[in-house]
Amino acid sequence: MSRVSVTGSKGVMDEVIEAVHDLSLFDMTDYDGEWEGFTPGNPVAGADTASEKLVTVRSLQSILGVDEEDAGPTRIVTDDALEEELEEVRTRVNELDDRRDELEDELRSVEEKLEAVEPFVDLGIDLDLLQGYENLSVLVGQGDREAVRRALVEADGVDRHHIESGSETNTLAVFVYPATAEVQDALVGANFTQLEVPETDAEPAAYVDELSHRRQQLSSKLNTVEDELDDLRIEVGGFLLAAEEKLAIEAQKREAPLSFATTENAFVAEGWLPTERFVDLAEALQNEVGDHVDVEELERADYDEHGFATGSEPTEGGAVGGGAAAADGGEEVATDGGHAHAGDVAMSGGAPPVVQDNPDVVKPFEALVGVINKPKYWELDPTVILFLTFPLFFGFMIGDLGYGLLYMGLGYTLMTRFDSDVIRSLGGVGLLAGVFTGIFGILYGEIFGLHQLGEIVWGGSPPIHKGLIPEYGDYALGWLVLSLLAGVVHLTIGWIFDFYENLSHGFGDAMLESGSWLMMMFGLWTWIFAGAFGSAPDIIYGADSVFNGHPFPLGFTGFSPTIGLAGLAVFGVGLALLVYGEPIEGVEFLNVLVNVLSYTRLAAVLLAKAGMAFVVNLLFFGVYVTETEHGDAWHFALGHMPEVGDSVHGHVVTEIMFGGLLHGGVAAFLVGIVILVVGHMLVLALGVTSAGLQAVRLEYVEFFGKFYEGGGRDYEPFGYERRFTTEE
Repeated sequence: MSRVSVTGSKGVMDEVIEAVHDLSLFDMTDYDGEWEGFTPGNPVAGADTASEKLVTVRSLQSILGVDEEDAGPTRIVTDDALEEELEEVRTRVNELDDRRDELEDELRSVEEKLEAVEPFVDLGIDLDLLQGYENLSVLVGQGDREAVRRALVEADGVDRHHIESGSETNTLAVFVYPATAEVQDALVGANFTQLEVPETDAEPAAYVDELSHRRQQLSSKLNTVEDELDDLRIEVGGFLLAAEEKLAIEAQKREAPLSFATTENAFVAEGWLPTERFVDLAEALQNEVGDHVDVEELERADYDEHGFATGSEPTEGGAVGGGAAAADGGEEVATDGGHAHAGDVAMSGGAPPVVQDNPDVVKPFEALVGVINKPKYWELDPTVILFLTFPLFFGFMIGDLGYGLLYMGLGYTLMTRFDSDVIRSLGGVGLLAGVFTGIFGILYGEIFGLHQLGEIVWGGSPPIHKGLIPEYGDYALGWLVLSLLAGVVHLTIGWIFDFYENLSHGFGDAMLESGSWLMMMFGLWTWIFAGAFGSAPDIIYGADSVFNGHPFPLGFTGFSPTIGLAGLAVFGVGLALLVYGEPIEGVEFLNVLVNVLSYTRLAAVLLAKAGMAFVVNLLFFGVYVTETEHGDAWHFALGHMPEVGDSVHGHVVTEIMFGGLLHGGVAAFLVGIVILVVGHMLVLALGVTSAGLQAVRLEYVEFFGKFYEGGGRDYEPFGYERRFTTEE
């Protein structure tokens, strides 16, 4: 990327804006007012009008519900056609929209009246008999009849009263003589809710019929207006989309000077573009306005022959055009109220923009990186590593073919049914996470928590197990240790990234800032895998190591004590380098232990999700236990539930863990179906909130924290990608 300055006379500013806009490659930087003698530019005449029309067009699109599918063929939209047709469309849309609003308001009023009169229909008293008395108080409401009677008997000033009740509801009509305001106070204590009597002389049922008929009329008219609006959408939708695009382009061009630094006669625009396109910009402006503009490459942010990012590298020469950017009167910009060359100090926000260049299959994971922030121009983009590790972590923790297929289906739906780039990216992430979930499910031999997949795919026991069943309990410990090794590998990649980025400051700085952490981590964990002076757990060191046949037959029983001491020495050297380079970071030296231990959540979530799926299947199918030479084996009773003492799978049934709702009659079966479906849906959802979040946490906190800052911004060139209009 190159930072470029475009300096020229205000007399050619419109032509410059037009030429730069057509190229659509110059990412302009907003002027911050820091240069003496320069002020931010003013919009070109007509900017307000274009913005107002743009607001009008977008409002009309919203009213009609116009979307991209209504575009039709591209078209040319002239200023005259825009002026005339837009006003005609606005008038027609507003008339229909006003009619719709009126009908909706009246329909809402009718429905409210219908709702209000329903209690009076049940009461069965003509509405004119419930109002208009001088010496009689009539109150209609809802409450308990006996409580109201007691309240009236105890009320002062009430000589006589009469109560009429509804036949199906607790609606009451209370007649009290003489008329007195005290009766309302008396009924408050009886939890009597007063209703307003509709202002009509009609009999309630007839009034309901009248209102219902009116509601039908209004609904019919409203449907007609909706149809007319829909027809109008089809008729003018393409025009509105084209008009919006034309006005957006016009507003963008007219408001461009707001980003410029200007004097009375000249302007300066700065921005970034791909270095290889600098000549394209300079050539286009030279062809458009000749020597009235000066285009200069001020800085080049690039990568050297070793792949190291280089920034703030001023270029030599690089100017194309009229030298000092002469103003109309022939004077240089520096003498036009400004001081020094405008390009000597970069405008604020002058950091180069970022274009993430990842393969299509990786791009969905850019959204996950963007949750923290886009990488800076000089940072390594971690998207590829996220693409490789996040689905792997997720799939390992869930590891079920059935859930994997559902995740794939959900991800595919999000990718294909939604227009939002973020949602589609999340769909891509979900799709790939589902693929790995399915792959691990095949390796574990599980589908929706059932183990029969192993027999189908592998003809017997699958190659690996989750470790939930006692027979394969060694795997639970094995995954715990492998989680630690996964943490070491993942963190190593993070610190290598950091080391690589720091190499631009020299090998010594890279060793102090990043190499020290690598030495500490490898040294400490080498010492731990060498027994840690006898304090390391058996699953890591010794004959009971998980790599000595329980469950991984690799014959590894740990490093020798000598290697362990060497590792401890390496740890000490790394700590010394860290403290020497940045003393304050020395207090965090235990991160090489704590961060790796954090990855044990992979094994923990694996067992937790397996346990949840097991419980769901246990309740429905039931489980019986057989004793094997490797420990108890648990079996789901998919067919019938055997008895204790029966021989199954070559082993004797020793226990019925749970009989299963499947085998408990029709009622139990129906309840079991609900538990089975809801339970697995819950496990599916919790897979996202637990496995997904835990995998994200490992990426964001443990991995990104080693090298990543973020804070980059998108490359957004000044221009517009036409989709609905054409200039030819």
